[in-house]
Amino acid sequence: MTGNRANAASVQSARAEASEVIESTLAQINSVVLGKEDRVKLAVTCLLAGGHLLIEDLPGTGKTVLAHALAKTFGLDFQRLQFTNDLLPADIVGASIFDRNTNQFHFHQGPVFTQILLADEINRASPKAQSGLLEVMEERQVSVDGKTYALPVPFFVVATQNPLEQSGTARLPDSQLDRFMMCIDMGYPGREPELEILASADKRTTIAALSATLSAESLVTLQRQAAEITASPALLSYLRDLLEVTRQNDDYLIGLSTRAGLALLQAARAWALLEQETQVLPSHIQAVLPYVAGHRLAGNRNAGRRLEVGHQVLNAVPVF
Repeated sequence: MTGNRANAASVQSARAEASEVIESTLAQINSVVLGKEDRVKLAVTCLLAGGHLLIEDLPGTGKTVLAHALAKTFGLDFQRLQFTNDLLPADIVGASIFDRNTNQFHFHQGPVFTQILLADEINRASPKAQSGLLEVMEERQVSVDGKTYALPVPFFVVATQNPLEQSGTARLPDSQLDRFMMCIDMGYPGREPELEILASADKRTTIAALSATLSAESLVTLQRQAAEITASPALLSYLRDLLEVTRQNDDYLIGLSTRAGLALLQAARAWALLEQETQVLPSHIQAVLPYVAGHRLAGNRNAGRRLEVGHQVLNAVPVF
């Protein structure tokens, strides 16, 4: 009995510590990305769930600022890679280069060997270049010349893309879209936040001054805590019904896969951790579903309908 009490006290202490760290983390990012508390919370949810994040919006809406703020606040190594139409897969993952002094090929790591990779304007590159991210996002490794190289832990891709209406953009393949756990937009800030942005210092200076609120090891611990949050059989049944309704609806070319369902559950668990809950509730599923399911159902063909599509799915299934 004494052992059980001690264990319960230890768990409670860990949760309280995690809550304090999360609050300070969100507060620091919100001090840089002004007026976007909901988008910041979604981005942190994606990171705690161990997924990858796609941000679609017009240039100048804070996509890159959010990625930089995440990296600095979480104390993670950061690399930014500008995607262009002449980018090659080797420019992303690296390549084996012949060394005349040793008469051997040596692998030179690409920018993907980091903890947070900002794939900036990903849809300006060709599908061939985009394919360089498929293995690394799914397997967290790079395979070159028959050898496999593990990526750092944790590993998180934040990709930005411009709306397809803009010149020089190309549609992401469905297989690439599916690698992103969540897709969000930033939108224009409200009046007061925008006035504050206009009056404040250069964002690069502000970001450079940020200090880490936790370490990479602490982040891995939070990710583990999120993964351990329980989901009842009734909650899993509700999630399964949400998946099924997308497969029976002719409005969608392809319904949500089982992998999409797992991503939805992971994101809901991370959201529950942010809400200081010990189990996943229907409200957690509802909070993240539009951002997990929207880009998988609407795709790039109907980018503007992603949130609408997500809410349609939620409205079609009653809560248990």
